[in-house]
Amino acid sequence: MFPGLGLVVRSVGHLEYVLIRCHDGPHTMPSPMPDLPILGQPAGPLGALEELAPQRECHRALRPLPMNTEEMAQWGWDQVDVVFVTGDAYVDHPSFAMAILGRVLVAAGFRVGIVSQPDWQSCDDWRRFGKPRLFYAISAGNMDSMINHYTANRKVRNDDAYSPGGRIGLRPDRATLSYCQRARQAYKGVPVIAGGVEASLRRLAHYDYWSDKVRRSILLDCKADLLVFGMGEELILEIARRLDRGATVRELRSLRGVAYAMGASETPPVDALTLPSYDEVVADKRAFAEATRMIHNETNPHNARRLVQWHDRQAVIANPPALPISEAAMDAIYGLPYTRKPHFSYRQPIPAFEMIKDSVTIMRGCFGGCTFCSITTHQGRIIQSRSPGSVQAEIEDLAADPDFKGVVSDIGGPTANMYQMRCQRPEVEAVCRRQSCIHPTICKLLDTDHGPLIDLMKEARQTPGVKQVFVASGIRMDLARRSSEYMRELAKHHVGGHLKVAPEHTDSGVLNLMRKPANDDFDRFAEVFEEESRRAGKRQFLIPYYIASHPGSDLAAMIDLAVFLKRSGYRPDQVQDFIPAPFDVATAMYYTGLDPFTRKPVYVARHLRDRKLQRALLQFFKPENYFEVRKALEKAGRQDLIGSGCESLIPAKPPREAIDQRRENANRRFRGGYVHEIPSDAKRGKGKRRGRHQSGRGYRPGRPSAGSDREE
Repeated sequence: MFPGLGLVVRSVGHLEYVLIRCHDGPHTMPSPMPDLPILGQPAGPLGALEELAPQRECHRALRPLPMNTEEMAQWGWDQVDVVFVTGDAYVDHPSFAMAILGRVLVAAGFRVGIVSQPDWQSCDDWRRFGKPRLFYAISAGNMDSMINHYTANRKVRNDDAYSPGGRIGLRPDRATLSYCQRARQAYKGVPVIAGGVEASLRRLAHYDYWSDKVRRSILLDCKADLLVFGMGEELILEIARRLDRGATVRELRSLRGVAYAMGASETPPVDALTLPSYDEVVADKRAFAEATRMIHNETNPHNARRLVQWHDRQAVIANPPALPISEAAMDAIYGLPYTRKPHFSYRQPIPAFEMIKDSVTIMRGCFGGCTFCSITTHQGRIIQSRSPGSVQAEIEDLAADPDFKGVVSDIGGPTANMYQMRCQRPEVEAVCRRQSCIHPTICKLLDTDHGPLIDLMKEARQTPGVKQVFVASGIRMDLARRSSEYMRELAKHHVGGHLKVAPEHTDSGVLNLMRKPANDDFDRFAEVFEEESRRAGKRQFLIPYYIASHPGSDLAAMIDLAVFLKRSGYRPDQVQDFIPAPFDVATAMYYTGLDPFTRKPVYVARHLRDRKLQRALLQFFKPENYFEVRKALEKAGRQDLIGSGCESLIPAKPPREAIDQRRENANRRFRGGYVHEIPSDAKRGKGKRRGRHQSGRGYRPGRPSAGSDREE
């Protein structure tokens, strides 16, 4: 029927998948295809992650998971067990949560439907597959929806990397809240399980930058039956297995890695560690700092205690984090048959996919513990790595794809060079409460051997069909300098002219608050990298990333950073404004003005005008920043940096471009918004808008009226 297609029946776990070889992937196939065998038909008992056999051949799954009833019928299903609702476009690639979790469930014999970026104005999309047999799985997407929507200046972003065409407005503010509400409305009695980054980081009382207040646990606002925090493959599978056996949601409360809200008449577990209550952290910033310290001291899954936080008469319980998964489980997860493509219904490219489509994840977790980063909080600080064979199988699969251009865009993870690094003393790791394994110094018990990673990189670049393997994940420079061989291999084979690194700042006090190494560490790394590049006969450069307005960073510190950039010849194209993400230690510093662990005061640039000055200093060389930089220098009493001297940041007289830019800004009327707008239904092809939210504004639960622009 389809000449030229190679049909192969391949066992994956307890399922038989029909896999195909074709020149341009599964999305070009006619639909439906009634003469082809059904893909993913459950054929046996459930299995654990380790039992989901990795996909070892260069094939593509026949089709992505279903997004509507027609596609569900092609899978041979008349009902789904789990409806996965996500704020991201559906991309069947192992860098996207809905793909991994959906494939894990299907490989274990469950039936999964994907509802991607639904219209939250009604329940229709939640009823697309009919009533799910087991539960709704709710996620705002790969990012917190508020960070996805708004800049550090609280302005609406111009694009959304996780949406087709980069369009904004395809998910609501605080998406977890509205998605859970619609799930409860769609079918009464169906369990609602919340997860993802947004739910993880908001599981307890937290500071919300966009409303500038402490919000209560997201569980009490979204009213999910259960919240899964951290990476959820084992948990979502265990939840599905137990519900399938007839367990109630209440009986799932004993699982690691879950949080839940108790009824007003229920009594919390006696072994729980009591945090300062919601009322206390709202009323007293010292109590908020103390709660942050206690929470982050309980992040090691081997010794973490259950936490309880009272919200008035209701308790929110957060169990200890899930244990790290095994290498076999990692291999099984990444060995499942992903199409590695967006769903075929999309007509526009998805920017996030375009960036990572040819990348390979080799590990997860990070023991750096940077205070401004959520990776350690979400993925844990214990490194979980794939086996070399699993990684190589994926690269071979990638190389055999006719669309592959021969370049692996990244081989890494949260960091590029922590592969297979662990504590060498498990009995010490089991009791350790250290927040970072490498700050203020690298722990002597940490295995920092780059040998396994070097071997992995060598094998990857020798794969037939692979021309180049780049390292695009962040390099932990203090670790990299411990291995001269790694630095040599990196510079000679895995850098395409520019290497991104993140020294973040130059001020020792700020770097200490960030849990980053001193600036001379970056200087030494730069020297070694330059030397190794020269040996390799290559002209390569570092692209350093810096953060403006991080707690502890005042004008004097930023001016010193600007002077360093001038002396070093760095002109950063992209700079990052510090955004206080929920749950982060640096966010507690921003809100309270205190270091939660030392209780010492910390300077905070809270006003937007101060943040604007710090950002301008990072790009002092841009004419449009001239007047802001001058204002910062004059405010700090550093007029010595204004003039024609070699140390000067800006000239005494403004360049013509600066004057033109100021005139243009003065004449331009501000048209931005502070409420996330969504496109009309006419543009989305859905006809007349339904429901009571007629304003075209983003759906925000708790808003007094549909037309109100007032903050919550």
